[in-house]
Parts: sequence; structure tokens; C-alpha cells
Amino acid sequence: CLENTDPRTRGRGIQLLSQVLLQCYSQLQEKEVLHLVLFYESRLQDHHLVIPSVLQGLRALSMCEVLAPGLAVSVLKAIFQEVHVQSLLQLDRHTVYSIITNFMGTREEELKGLGADFTFGFIQVMDGEKDPRNLLVAFQIVRDLIAKNYALGPFVEELFEVTSCYFPIDFTPPPNDPHGIQREDLILSLRAVLASTPQFAEFLLPLLIEKMDSDLQSAKLDSLQTLTACCAIYGQKELQEFLPSLWSSLRREVFQTASEKVEAECLAALHALSACLSRSVLSSDTEDLLDSFLSSILQDCRHHLCEPDMKLVWPSAKLLQAAAGASLRAYHRVTHSVLPLLLEQYTKHPQSSQRRTILEMLLGFLELQQKWGHVEEDESTLLSLQAPVCSVVFSALTDPSVQLQLVGIRALTVLGSLQGFLSPSDLELVVDHLVRLTLHEEDSQSSEAAMEAAGSLAPTYPEVFSGRMVPRLEEELQAERDEESFRDHCSLRQRCLQALAAVSTHTSIVRETVPVLLQHLRKVQKGSEAGSAQDLVSVCQSLHRVALQCQQDAEGCWYYHQTVVPCLLAMAVQAAMQESTQPLLGKALLEEEVLAAMIPVISAATTHLSPELAAQSVSHVVPLFLDGEVSFLPQNSFPCSFQPFEDGECLEAQRRLVALLMAFVCSLPRNVAIPQQERLLRELLALSCSCNCPFTATTAAKCFAGLVNKHPAGQQLDEILQLAVNRMEPGLTEGPRRTQALTLLLWVTKALVLRYHPLSSHLTDKLLGLLSDAELGPAAADGFSLLMAESPDVLHKGCHADVRIMFRQRFFTDNVPKLVQGFHGAGPDVKANYLKGLSHVLNHLPKPVLVTELPTLLSLLLEALSCSDRVVQLSTLSCLQPLLLEAPQIMSLHVDTLVTKFLSLTSSPTMAVRIAALRCAHALTSLPTTVLLPYKARVIRALAKPLDDKKRLVRKEAVAARGEW
Repeated sequence: CLENTDPRTRGRGIQLLSQVLLQCYSQLQEKEVLHLVLFYESRLQDHHLVIPSVLQGLRALSMCEVLAPGLAVSVLKAIFQEVHVQSLLQLDRHTVYSIITNFMGTREEELKGLGADFTFGFIQVMDGEKDPRNLLVAFQIVRDLIAKNYALGPFVEELFEVTSCYFPIDFTPPPNDPHGIQREDLILSLRAVLASTPQFAEFLLPLLIEKMDSDLQSAKLDSLQTLTACCAIYGQKELQEFLPSLWSSLRREVFQTASEKVEAECLAALHALSACLSRSVLSSDTEDLLDSFLSSILQDCRHHLCEPDMKLVWPSAKLLQAAAGASLRAYHRVTHSVLPLLLEQYTKHPQSSQRRTILEMLLGFLELQQKWGHVEEDESTLLSLQAPVCSVVFSALTDPSVQLQLVGIRALTVLGSLQGFLSPSDLELVVDHLVRLTLHEEDSQSSEAAMEAAGSLAPTYPEVFSGRMVPRLEEELQAERDEESFRDHCSLRQRCLQALAAVSTHTSIVRETVPVLLQHLRKVQKGSEAGSAQDLVSVCQSLHRVALQCQQDAEGCWYYHQTVVPCLLAMAVQAAMQESTQPLLGKALLEEEVLAAMIPVISAATTHLSPELAAQSVSHVVPLFLDGEVSFLPQNSFPCSFQPFEDGECLEAQRRLVALLMAFVCSLPRNVAIPQQERLLRELLALSCSCNCPFTATTAAKCFAGLVNKHPAGQQLDEILQLAVNRMEPGLTEGPRRTQALTLLLWVTKALVLRYHPLSSHLTDKLLGLLSDAELGPAAADGFSLLMAESPDVLHKGCHADVRIMFRQRFFTDNVPKLVQGFHGAGPDVKANYLKGLSHVLNHLPKPVLVTELPTLLSLLLEALSCSDRVVQLSTLSCLQPLLLEAPQIMSLHVDTLVTKFLSLTSSPTMAVRIAALRCAHALTSLPTTVLLPYKARVIRALAKPLDDKKRLVRKEAVAARGEW
């Protein structure tokens, strides 16, 4: 074949040889490679039909490690001379780029020996390339040419021209493109070439300036991003000539653009220019370009700052801040000119709205100073203006305008973060202002902002805050008020509690605030005034916030734990014993809402303890509940013994405190051993099944479940679970405590489902069986929500529970088929239970999983919409709404049913159902227009009725949905 006179036959021969070489090039010897290279080089002069196969062979040979020196240069010269690359097909052009890439990777020194001829040869190869697949490879070759210092010689401009002709990239991938090349890939690849060398600067900068003036937003953005990239490698020599034009283009865009994207990229480019000029080393004979560049920016922008009502004030401030933020030198130059002007303008303009604008600009410059931290004395404009800056900020804090106050508080926080800026007397004034705003400012926004500010400044100045703010808050908290101002006093007390928590962001302050909060808790518990339960809850919320703020600091966390947990337990035990002996004292502390507020406090105080300290604590708390061991509690002289697990009517109050035991033991790290754990589990199990109080029974069940979830696998766990099953099964079938047995079943099932325990499937089947029970069916259906949802107090990752990553998907796969089957076999009176259970499971499933299962479940979901149970309707609607957006193709098949069901539910008697139905009707508009058009008139007509709904939230959804239709 190789000697045949017919070019097609010769081509087939060479093709076979090339295919063989591509399989075995690594096994060739040096002589063989030399022989083959000479043969293939001579074939490059052959008929054009043969060339593609020749190039495949050369690609195989370019990967040989035994290629003799000089052959790579010889092959490339032959290709450059004999082949007109751009007349070849895309695949063959790609082969040429692959040969060049292979040689550049393995024969760099040889190719560099060619000098600029190699660069010129490649320019000829690439010139006119249009295919995106090839361009990505070609751009990479150009980057390597530049990065690896190949000689460009006199061909710098040609190399720039052959790549910059593609700028800005205008490429839209065809639909269903198998190659997956995106416009962004080409943009980034080309940008890396254009911004790879300062040698391109004289050609590239005029091009960028021209494209910035383009009408196309994409061209503007690309030019600005490329300019920003170039500034990273340019020096002042490259930029000098173009600075006036660049500044004028950037200024015009920021002053005139309506696009936030363009504005943001302009500011980033200006920042990069300023940073680039800041890096340049100044010699005595060169002009300081940074200074002259900033001067022209100041000249064009400064006067706009004197017009706080005008539309150019913000663009000017942003430009100045972008330039100033690039370096300390730029910052000093700009602020030296701008800060005195802003301070002067603030005093000139008495209106709050104008002052707010000026202070926000000032704040922008103050925030930039934070980048460099310490204020340097010799250079800083800021230090020289310390008095007027503080005076302006303090005046904003006393202004009647809430909006101005809020900006003042932000500015105060920034000033406080600048080390060495505020004098001791200023700091005292800062604290006084924050206390005043926190406690006495009518508007809650300012009060909350002042608390946040105190919290962020307290770690920097702990002595000032613990010595000045905490005593003031304590004094306010303890002050007695007359009856007339009772309501105001309540809200003031509430704010004191919140502020004490907010300021507790440093261990030394926590040591001051925690005793104050606990003292107040005792005081409220002893008082019998109205609303004391709500007061107790407020103190617990503040204690909870302090606990969260202490968690990352080991010392603070342990101090908090050993101070707060024993104190809360002692108060609760005291109240429970008084309740057993004198029923009306200390009642508030035992109310459900108060105990529920104490749970997160104890939990947050425990989750972050080290295992050693947790073990120390657990050795006191568990014996307290099991053996009445009260010696570790403060003020431990109690009127009778503490026996929460004993029987007896009078011990009902003591049994409620199992909630606090749950908060503690269920938050311990998994590697902490719990003393007498088996006994504790048995007691909890007995209490959860026998107690008449639903609150106590539920917390006992949750505590049992939390411990079972973390219990190491093995015989002990199996025995305890068998015991639990033996207690539950008879309780579920008959008797007065079926509800308690169901609660226990649900929590134990959840504990086991989370950790993939084999018994979980047996218990889930039990739960599925209860769906057909007339009495327990609805509660069992709601139980599926409990199994799938995140639990706030036990069995979640934050309290170290054993939670497997895909438990919801696994539960869905194992149990939804059973739910569907049960639904089809159920009687008409219990069908709703199966639908409710199903909708709870689907509601908590990750949406991508739900979309894949949708075709099989959709008919059931549509049936669920006809169910009269409003919980089923709500769950189903909230399940369908995201599916309309994420799976429009499947949903389109059922559009007729969906429209009918949604419209009928917009007149449901339940407000939440009406809102959900309107949201679904709104989401329908994401289906293809051709599917919706037949229903348009009918839907618009039907949605006119909810526009007159008596509830505002319903009307709001109706307006949105009808407008979209």
C-alpha cells in the first residue's frame, strides 16, 4: 500500500502504520524512531489526502522518549514549511497542536534553539483558527511560550494580533454540545494569554479602552476584568501613557452606568490600577505616578462630595474608596484631602438625611483603615482628626433620626476596632452612649444595634465594659419601679437582660454578667408577680446566648458550665420540693415553657466541654437524679429528699425535672462514660411508659432515645432495646397509656433510624401498622414528620448524636413503597393517615431525590390534595411547589389536574392552605408557556376572588400569582 500510485490506497497504508504506532510508540528503539521520522517527514510532501494519516503518525512519534536530539526541531520545521494547517479539518489541526504541545513538554531546550523562528512558525499555524476546541489548546501553547521564556523576537505584535483578534470572546455553545466547552472557558483562557506579559501592554491597553466604550455589556465586563488581571503584572512604565484615558473611561462608566456589575468591575479595576502604581519603586528622577493619578481622581470627584443630595455623590465616594483601599500610601493621600472635607460638610448640613449620607461616606473610609489595623502616628490623617471624628460620630448617636443613629453605631464599632484611636475618656463616653441607646432609645433597631456593637467591642476593651457597662445594667435590672410604669419596666428589664447577654463576648466579662443573670433569676423565682414565667424565660434566653458565645473558649465554657448548671438544677430541685410540700410556691419555674427554656441553656453549656471536664460533671449530675445526691448543688439544704424516679402523686413536680437531665446527658460528647447508665435507661423507660403527665413522659422518652442513639453497639444495647420493645408492644395494643407508648416508639425509632440500627425497620413497620388504627392513626402519621425532621434539643449533630449522612434517603427507599401499598389497601376512614405520613416523608426529602422519584408518586400526591385533612393539604402543597420549578416536564403532563386542585384550594377555610395554594398557582407559571395558555383566562378569572380575601397575607400572594399569569 505504501508504494501504491493511488493516493487513497497510500493513505490507507499510512493510516494503518500510524494506528499501530499510536498503540506501541513506547516500545520503539532510537534507530527505529529515526527511520520512521525521516519516512514521515518525506510523506508531508505527498498528496493532501495522505496528510491527516501522516500527522497521526508524527503525533505518536512525538510521544517517544527515545527521540534523538534534533528530530523534534526537524519535524516542526517540516510541518511549518510543508503543511498549510488552516486548510485541514478540525481534528487534523488539533493533531498539529498536540504535536507542538508534546514537544514543548519534553524538548524545551531544543525548541528554544530555534529562537524566534519557532514563535513565527506557531503564529502561522494558529492564524485563522476558529474552532473552540482547538483555540483552548492554542491559547495554552501561547501561555507556555510566554511563561517558559521562549524567544518572541520581533514577533511580539504578531503574537498579540493572532490571539487578541478573538477578544472579546463572542461564543455561544450549540444546544446539546457534546464537548462541553463554555464561553467562560474561552474567556478565561484568552485572558490568561493577554495578561501574561507586560510586552503586550502597548497593544492591549488601547484595545481595552476601545472595548470599554462598547455598547455591549459583556464586552465592557470582559475588558474591565482583563485590565484588573493585567495590573497584577504591569508596572508604572507600561501604564504611564494610558492612565488619563483609563481613568476617564472608568469614571464615565461609574458615573453613567445603570449596571451594578459594570460598576463593581470598574471599581475593582481602579483598585488594581492604584495597587499597581503603589507597588512601583520610586527613584529620585521619576515622577510619582501614584500621586499624580490620585490627584486627578481627587480633582474629578472631591467637589461632588459637597453635594450630599446630588446623584454623583455616591459614585464619587466609591471611586475614591476604591483607589484609597489599594495601599496605605494611597489611603493617606486620599484621606488627607477627603476626611477634613467630609467633617466640614457634616457640620454645614443640619438635615439628618444629608448627615447620614456624609457619615456613611466617612464610614467607608474608616472601614478601609481597618485593613491596616494599627493607626500610625506620623502619617495618619485620622489621628490628627481624632477629636472632630469622635465628635461627629457622637453627635450622630444623639440625633433623633434612627437611620443616622444606626450609621453612627456602625462608625463607632469601626473606630473602636482601630487600635489606639480612642482615648480612655472617649471609651467611657462610648460605653455611656451604648448603655443609653440600649436601654432608653425608643426604637428597637437602634437598641439592638447598640447591643451588637457592645458585643463586638467588648473583647477589645474587656476592662472598660466589665467595669462600666455591666454595673450600670445590673443597677437598672435591680431598680424597683412603681406600679404605673410596670409595662415600661418590663421592657426595660427585658433590654437589660438582652444587653447583659450581648456584651458577654469575653471570659472576664462573662465572669461579671453570669452572676448578675443568675441573681436576677433567683429574685424572679422568689417573687410572685404576674408574668414571672415570661421573666424566667427571658433570663434563660439571655443565659443561652451567653452559653453560645462561650463555646469556643475552653476556660470560659468550663467557668460557665460549673457556675450555671448546678445553680439551675438547685433552683429547680428547690422549686420541685416546695411544690411537693407547699403547692403554691415556686410554681413558675416548673411550668413547661420555663423548663423548655432551661433545656437549651444546659445543652449549650455542655456540648463543647472537653471529655475530662464532662466526665467530672456527669459524675455529679447522674447521681443527683438516681440517688438524690445533692451535695454538689449550691444552697443544698432541701426540705425533703429528691427522688424523681420514685412513684407517688406528690413527686409529680420532681419528675418534670427529667427534662433538665435530658438536656445534660444527651449533650455530652460520645466518648464520655455515663455512670450507672443501664440503671438510668431502665428508670427512664419505666417513667416514659407509666407517667400520666405528657410533658414528663415525652422528655423521659427523648432522654432514653438520646442515650440509646449514642450507646455502643453490643449485647447491653440489644438487651435494653428488647426491654423497650417488650414495654411498648402491650402498651400500644390496649390500656389507658397508648399515647405514651406511641411517643416512646417514635423517639426510639428515630434514635435507631439515624444510626442505621437493624431494629429500626421492625419499629418502623410497627408504626406503619398503627396508621390503620382509628385512635392512634393521625398521631402516628404526624410521627413521620418527627422521624424525618431535625430535632431541636436531642438527636442532632450539635449534641454529638450518631447521625448518618443519608438516613432520609434510606428511610424513603425502605418505607415509601410500604406507605403506598398500605394506602391502596386501607379503608376509606384511614386513607388520610397514609397520605399524611407520605407527605411528611416527601417534605423532608432532599429535592433532587424527590425529582427522580416523582413519576411514581405524583398521582398519590394529587390524590392527597383532595383529602379533607388540612395538614395533609398543607404538606402536599409545600411538597409540590418546588417540584413545579425543578421538574416542569413531568408536572406539565398533569397540568389539568393541578390547575383544578390549586384553584379549588384557594377558597379553603384555612388561611395557611389558601396561601400555599396561591403559591403553587404562582409556581405553575414556570411550566412551558404552550402548556399554560389554554388555562390562562380561567386562572386569571378564578384568582380575582382571593384578591378580596379578608387576610392581607392571602391578598399579597393572590396579587403576585395573578400578576404572573
